[in-house]
Amino acid sequence: MRTLVFPISVGALLLATPLLRAQTDSLAPAPLFQTQNVLAIVVEAPFNTIFRDRGDESTYRDGLLRYDGADGSPVTLDVQVRTRGRFRLQRRTCNFPPLQLNFKKSQVENTLFHGQDKLKLVTHCQDRSDRYEQFALQEYLIYRTYSLFTDLSFRVRLLRMTYVDSEDDRDPITKYAFFIEAEDAMAARNGWEVLTVRQVLPDQMDQEQLILFELFQFFMGNTDWDPFHTEGGREYCCHNTVLVGTMAGPVLPVAYDFDWSGVIAAPYAKPAQVLGIRSVRQRRYWGVCRPEEDVAAVFPRFNEQREAIYALHRGQEGLDPKRLEDMLEYYDDFYEIINDARKADREIFRRCRGPR
Repeated sequence: MRTLVFPISVGALLLATPLLRAQTDSLAPAPLFQTQNVLAIVVEAPFNTIFRDRGDESTYRDGLLRYDGADGSPVTLDVQVRTRGRFRLQRRTCNFPPLQLNFKKSQVENTLFHGQDKLKLVTHCQDRSDRYEQFALQEYLIYRTYSLFTDLSFRVRLLRMTYVDSEDDRDPITKYAFFIEAEDAMAARNGWEVLTVRQVLPDQMDQEQLILFELFQFFMGNTDWDPFHTEGGREYCCHNTVLVGTMAGPVLPVAYDFDWSGVIAAPYAKPAQVLGIRSVRQRRYWGVCRPEEDVAAVFPRFNEQREAIYALHRGQEGLDPKRLEDMLEYYDDFYEIINDARKADREIFRRCRGPR
């Protein structure tokens, strides 16, 4: 359920913020996202037709989804499939764009997909190079890492996905992909609703959650986000951010879409000119200026999760060892910054947005 909350009073939001502090437990995720073992799935659909349709409102096409149930017996579900996305939807970026699968609610009862309606699928983007499949694995790991810090994050499920084109006799393609939890499901799991606003001021957000959001973007070297404003061509806020909360507040930012991050360094990822950096590999803190002690108070949360983050990455099946090493070295640089007062001052506190 989406709630329209425009405009919002600052006073109401600030008074409502303690609600977040009292809410310590989230509900269990849906069955699909309760485990992290790789799920083998076959989707058969007219992909040749689907991939030709790349408009903002692409048409769903009928298909079938097959997987083995918990007892090993085959399960077949009717699904509808369409293209989705923005940048990765463009032909020059991805010849195999992201997809959305639409399930029949009556069919998914008592299956692994119980409770699912529409699911985003992150694909391998390009058939011509194996590194794009690595990018998908890396983005999946970023989602998993974010969930180590907060339940206000999207759950994901890694797939070994086989695509069968029902209108073409070409060989099936099997690649890594992952499902992303639906926005409404993520919000409901945390006891909130998805908020539909045109814009929101930084002071109207829960400050601790916003700082965590901003530092996590810095951690992975991502600047392709905006939790405050409506992006071009869209009616509601925000860019690569979902806002959740209640009509009376608080407002809580949730990050998604990490393919432009420096730790991945996809060839199509370019930094905005306003950032003053030449490559997405260069970290640029893009958080709002606030008291240094407030930002530094969140640093220990990253130190506490460092071992778990590195273990998560080292245990990821399919990830190229050289790419793993590069990711961990990139994270090492972040930890050097937050654990060195001079570097933190230079790279974070002096580079924030707005007056200090």
